[in-house]
Amino acid sequence: MVSCSKLLNTSQMANFVSDGLLVFNGLIPESINSEVMRELDDGKIQGRAAAAGQPLSDLWQQSHGIGAMMRMAEVQGIIESLVGPSPLYDHHAAHRVPPRHHEGQFWHVDAIIDVRTHFDIQIFYFPHDTPRVMGGTLFLPGSHLRRAHEFDISRHQNFRGQLPIVCPAGTVVVGHHGLWHCAQPNHTDSMRYMIKIRINPTVRQKLLWDTSDLHDPDVPNILSRNHGWYGEDDRLEICNRIKLWRFLVGDDKYDVNYWLTRIENQPS
Repeated sequence: MVSCSKLLNTSQMANFVSDGLLVFNGLIPESINSEVMRELDDGKIQGRAAAAGQPLSDLWQQSHGIGAMMRMAEVQGIIESLVGPSPLYDHHAAHRVPPRHHEGQFWHVDAIIDVRTHFDIQIFYFPHDTPRVMGGTLFLPGSHLRRAHEFDISRHQNFRGQLPIVCPAGTVVVGHHGLWHCAQPNHTDSMRYMIKIRINPTVRQKLLWDTSDLHDPDVPNILSRNHGWYGEDDRLEICNRIKLWRFLVGDDKYDVNYWLTRIENQPS
């Protein structure tokens, strides 16, 4: 088990439920970042479909780059807080986007066939400084509980509140598997690197983080955040977040501003 000092706190968990992602700027040291890029250049971080469903700890055991990154106590604390101990490896994608690559991805969702309350996480790791002109990944905060078929959202170009990852080297973004996202063009003369790793839970995702601040009074405000892009549908999003928060804290009566309680009122 990871020490409580490395686990996420309740406020961070509430932000994950509201936004569908957490950003940790500059988390990974330069010694590991440079080794990861060397491993990418040498083709040592290829996709491993055959390993799907295996313990995450079995992978990259001899690696001083991606393996060292995954073994960091801070990264282990993030993973354990969200999916629990002994998680499974699902898959990963190692991206090397060449200079002057002027095409970006369409907006998409990776796993719309997955409608569980349990959720996987995806780690997006940026091993070098990524200015806006270099592209990076574009995320839509608050989209993770809005079910959409994989490329049905590709006809959209921009959303209010979209979040381009402009970050220092060693930044890690952790997202819910339902988060809408797309890669951006690389307009620089340098190669852009990014690694995405999907991770599955093996335990019930309940109170896995540092719960010493479980009753943080700011949680209702965080869960009520309005990202703007969904217009007047904010109540739908808040209700979905309350349902997920109930699942995570194990309290099927938890509510914010009476939203779920009133529609659950069915006197007999």
